Parts: sequence; structure tokens; C-alpha cells
Amino acid sequence: MFKRTVNKEYKEKRISPSVTAIIGAVLTLIGGFFISYNYIQTKKVYAYDYMANIFYESNQENKIANQIIEETEGETEAVEESDTYTDEYIGYLSIPKINLNKGFVDKRSSENDVEKNIMVIEGSTYPDVERGNFILAGHSGTGWKAFFNELYRLSVGDKAYITYKNKKYTYKLTNIYKQPKTGKIAIYRNYDKTTLTLVTCTNNDETTQTIYIAELETVEAE
Repeated sequence: MFKRTVNKEYKEKRISPSVTAIIGAVLTLIGGFFISYNYIQTKKVYAYDYMANIFYESNQENKIANQIIEETEGETEAVEESDTYTDEYIGYLSIPKINLNKGFVDKRSSENDVEKNIMVIEGSTYPDVERGNFILAGHSGTGWKAFFNELYRLSVGDKAYITYKNKKYTYKLTNIYKQPKTGKIAIYRNYDKTTLTLVTCTNNDETTQTIYIAELETVEAE
């Protein structure tokens, strides 16, 4: 008698297969919804980040003349410049290791723009200023204006040459380092030396820029 009662109660409490199937289907739908939602949200975040990086990189390179140049010590005396200047090339940068030979214009010229040439950064000095720092910036990546695209192949000890005012300046690369793209460039150099600084976006890295420091070795008449 007791056994029959227990079996009867068990049968009454047991959930039917159809109800179990319905509950399972509902849970599957809910789980699928959350998985899809998270996937879509992840893609949206990725898309926003991608577009933000493109916008940031574009603004960083197009407005590189407005970057704040921070140096760790010392100051360079201001150099008086003529009121007249030309839009033509006034000198050339040559780096034989990467087959680079590109002209630069006066830093006050409208052609002094990374969208058109390698760019002389405002505030830098020209090669003929003793203990000065000649700073050039350029695009990397793809396209005809990516003049500094091959800089990543350079190593400490490699040579770079500047031709300016009928003289050839020979520099040796002494330091290469990266910095985050924050709108500022910290330049670490020896202030007892005349230097050349090259700045471009880091190869295969959208978040940093690479700075190349070279020190003057010799000056020869052209």
C-alpha cells in the first residue's frame, strides 16, 4: 500500500517531456540572444575603435607641426631668418641603406607639409647651426607620400646625409626609440652634439611613433 502511494506521488510531480522541451527551447533562445548581443556589441566597439584610430592617426600626421617638442635639457638659441624664402627644395635627405633621397623645403613654406613632402618641424634648427637639432617628420605606411616607410629597417650605426647650402652633412644613427601617440614628442639627445632627428609612425603599430636620433660626424663641401 505504501509503495503504490509513493509511485503515485512521483508520477504526479514528474515534469512531462513536452514541458521539458519547451523550457529547453526557451533557455536556448535566451542564451542565443545574449551570445548574439555580446557579439554585436564587440563588433560595434571594434568598429568604433578602428574609426577612432584612423581619425587619430590622420590628425596626428596632418597636424604634426603643432606637436609639442619636449627636450630633456638645454636650449637652442633662436636663429634669425630672412623674410624671403622659396617653395623650392633647399636641401635633401639621403639614406643609402633604404634608397631614400628626398628634398625638403623651408619650414615656412606652404609646401612644408607631410601630405606633400618630408616636413621640417617648426622649432628645429637647420644643419648649419652648431649643436642644433634638425627635425624631419614624414608619413610611413603605403602610398606615394610614405617617404619614411622604410625607416624601420635602420639600425644604430647606419648613416644619413643632409645636403644643404652646398655642404654635405654626414650623420650616424645613435638612438632609436618609440613613444605613444599623445601629441607630444620627447627628444633625447646629446646637447653637445649637432643632431638630426627623424620622426614617423611605427611600422605595424598604430599606437606609437618612432624617433631616430643621429649625430653629426663630418661636414664636406659639395
